[in-house]
Amino acid sequence: MGNLTVLVDGLTHTEGVRWHEGRVWFSDIYTHGVYSVGEDGSQLRTEAEVPGEPSGLGWLPDGRLLAVSMRDRRVVRREHDGTVVTHADLSPLSEYPLNDMTVGRDGTAWVGTWGFDVLSLAPRRPGSLIRVDQDGTPSVVAGPVHFPNGATIIDGSTLVVAESFGNRLSEFDIRSDGSLSERRDWASFGPVPAEEDPVKAMGQLGVAADGISHVDADGAIWVADFVKSRAVRVMPGGEIVDEVSTGDLNCYSCALGGEDGRTLFLCATPADFDPEKRAGNPESAVLSTRVDIPLR
Repeated sequence: MGNLTVLVDGLTHTEGVRWHEGRVWFSDIYTHGVYSVGEDGSQLRTEAEVPGEPSGLGWLPDGRLLAVSMRDRRVVRREHDGTVVTHADLSPLSEYPLNDMTVGRDGTAWVGTWGFDVLSLAPRRPGSLIRVDQDGTPSVVAGPVHFPNGATIIDGSTLVVAESFGNRLSEFDIRSDGSLSERRDWASFGPVPAEEDPVKAMGQLGVAADGISHVDADGAIWVADFVKSRAVRVMPGGEIVDEVSTGDLNCYSCALGGEDGRTLFLCATPADFDPEKRAGNPESAVLSTRVDIPLR
């Protein structure tokens, strides 16, 4: 395992890291920007401005960027001319902000919802999983789900979703009509916390799964652990077979990629994720390290 390399720093709260078309893409929540940078940290550029606070990213089959706009509960789309428009309004389906997202090859997006106001430390409640069809039509397809967050699609037919307050990664079969099967454990790190207090619930999590990577060549998934300064490599079932430390910063998102598929990209932010502190004291970063098993 190689040492950490800082690709970009001086950011507010990085999220949604992706490897796409030879560049590292990510959101920075409190600068309201989606950015991309070269694998070596060069040529940083702004890809889109999302005033509603960006999170998860993905792409339609024709190359247009999709981004979650958390606070106003929309998925926005960057057109080919660079303008940003509403792709889907999810506000009728979710009272609380949206979360991370993955987008399939057919342009279907799968979006998680908070379910409660975690930043105010409100009593913990489950959220739901929303499917957004390529034409922007949204529908709730799974719930209750315990803070559905990072997600990936395996072999075009299995959706894996991190449940940040569920102590697990859950999997669903994607049926031909776009509906999902019943939930199953893809990986379990312990029982679902019983505490409604989110701080106490965090203390009961073996892994607080946030953003996750696509599967690697051995079928494992890298998982960002947002209450700890690490990302862990997890096999189906839940065995942790490798770990990368993010030093003094907690890890909120990770993606496997790079030109040879052996670079792990990590979004890291101080453990205190108070919005005012993060916006006024930008200490977040995008990091990278080399790993042994490449992206599938």
